[in-house]
Amino acid sequence: MNWLNEVLQNDPDPVETREWIESLKAVIDRDGPERAHLLLEDMVELTRRSGAFLPFSPTTEYVNTIAPALEAKSPGNADLEWRIRSIIRWNAMATVVRANRKPGDLGGHIASFASAATLYDVGFNHFWRAPSDSHPGDLLYIQGHSAPGIYARSLWKAGSARTSSTTSAWKWTAAASRPTRTRG
Repeated sequence: MNWLNEVLQNDPDPVETREWIESLKAVIDRDGPERAHLLLEDMVELTRRSGAFLPFSPTTEYVNTIAPALEAKSPGNADLEWRIRSIIRWNAMATVVRANRKPGDLGGHIASFASAATLYDVGFNHFWRAPSDSHPGDLLYIQGHSAPGIYARSLWKAGSARTSSTTSAWKWTAAASRPTRTRG
């Protein structure tokens, strides 16, 4: 318990603090972490009811318990997925620019989709499922401002389904700095 020594160095009553921590450690060892968690929640509730102000902390320190060498490799082709994501972002941006040139309030916010594009990509490619005999399918609610990116993805998927190869469905034209449709 090296961290305990660090905690106790600046504690106004290190003896009492050590007793509390050792007691909680004994509860964890005897009854498990769930019991210790229940006791801590009860103490927080009692402290608040007695009038003390305890600031709320909605986050905790993240500690990865899986060594990087033991992490599962992500399925799929990361380079191809990045390329597709780039094409979809470009098409979403073009959709928004085109829509914003016309009167009305259509178009969405490209930044909303751009900030969530990777999450959508991973969800669509690796987690969310269509209906099948063994699964009812996932129901997604897409936030409205992100719709241009979802539409761009749908259009890309529809276009790539009509070609023989996903990788040849789009060609990246570096000189023009934009994706261009190819026939194939």
